Amino acid sequence: ISVGQILPANRNTPSPIDPETIQVPVGYEPDPADLALSSIPGQEMFDPRKRKFSEEELKPQPMIKKARKVFIPDDLKDDKYWARRRKNNMAAKRSRDARRLKENQIAIRASFLEKENSALRQEVADLRKELGKCKNVLAKYEARHGPL
Repeated sequence: ISVGQILPANRNTPSPIDPETIQVPVGYEPDPADLALSSIPGQEMFDPRKRKFSEEELKPQPMIKKARKVFIPDDLKDDKYWARRRKNNMAAKRSRDARRLKENQIAIRASFLEKENSALRQEVADLRKELGKCKNVLAKYEARHGPL
């Protein structure tokens, strides 16, 4: 038995839908100040609706023990020492800023995803309710006229 023998060829069936293209209405407007703190100056604004983080990016960072401070006597603090200190301080600041930026982005994305999840759960509940009504109508129809 072929599919054409069971179902009519002119049957109106919906086309498959790519889940990535579905737009869910989410009442989410992040604070512009938060977006500014999550965006790199001079680049386009961070969009929590589009930005996806990889598994690696979301892994917790291990706690690294800081090296023990080594006291340097004043007579050894020459220009080379101070240049190294300035370079290290700038690198530490860049690292902290990058970490803060990433944490802010993840927090805003998580907030958006929670709102989207809530909207999707509501939509699923509404669709289940509608499906239940349709099943009742179909059951009544089939009881009266036989199966489709």
